[in-house]
Amino acid sequence: MTTSVDRISPPTASPRQDSLGCTLAGFAENREFAVPGLTLYRKRHSGTELGRVATPPSDRGLLIGVALEGGHRRRIFRARASTLHGFAADSIYIRSFGDSYAADMENGFDFLLLEISEAAMQQGCAETGLARSEGLACTPGERDPVLPHLARALLPVLAAPAEGCALFVDQVALAIQSHIARRYHGGTPRPSRIRGLSRAQEALAKELLVAQLDGGVLIGDVAAACRLSRSHFIRAFRQTTGQTPYQWLLAQRVERARQLLRDPRMPLAEVAVACGFADQSHFTRIFSRQMGMAPGSWRRRQ
Repeated sequence: MTTSVDRISPPTASPRQDSLGCTLAGFAENREFAVPGLTLYRKRHSGTELGRVATPPSDRGLLIGVALEGGHRRRIFRARASTLHGFAADSIYIRSFGDSYAADMENGFDFLLLEISEAAMQQGCAETGLARSEGLACTPGERDPVLPHLARALLPVLAAPAEGCALFVDQVALAIQSHIARRYHGGTPRPSRIRGLSRAQEALAKELLVAQLDGGVLIGDVAAACRLSRSHFIRAFRQTTGQTPYQWLLAQRVERARQLLRDPRMPLAEVAVACGFADQSHFTRIFSRQMGMAPGSWRRRQ
């Protein structure tokens, strides 16, 4: 829903705002998780003490919002006019921090937000052959068949940050960047043919991934070692192994756990830490999902 008016009132600053310009009072949930180049937010507001969201132009990059619930409305001000936008569940918005932003929130909201740094955007556009200056076009409240599914995959990371895997977040974030560049960018991505990794590249990539079983390594680091772009590396790795880097590493963690579980003297908590899991509870959930039974049950069957 969009309507226009002829005038704009100057934004009013609030002494208690978050880094995105939103009034802190009234948040029912306010979570954050960061990896290099990307910050995730879960912002759920009760609707009380709502004010104007305002941010001045900066070089912070791009902000992507995915509505986790429907019914939110906001009036966005541009130049001497404003437009009212409604958000259904899984509708989105994309805005550049390079532009001045001011919006009046008319009611509560629940959004998953992804802040992609300017450097990460520049790198992503360069990898797809697009010029960053061509910009992005997206109407607030627009529906997207892909982006909400990718974004929602990151919700568990915000719910349990200690269990967050940087490799997984990096991989999903890159998929989101690629999707945005292809769907909303003004240019046309450069077509590319992807071959699998060479034997040397495959061995090196696996060595670097296994060196950090907790998933602390980033896609960019492994791709750079293989002298490939990040998106090229992920596709080549999957073509070679049949799995994404995160899926492959997760399988290695579970396999390592199976080896350690054969020693009945080793406590489950120690197995969890040795295999890169945050704690025994995290280990039990992942192992059970992969093996169809809890680690203790699997050990007894052996």
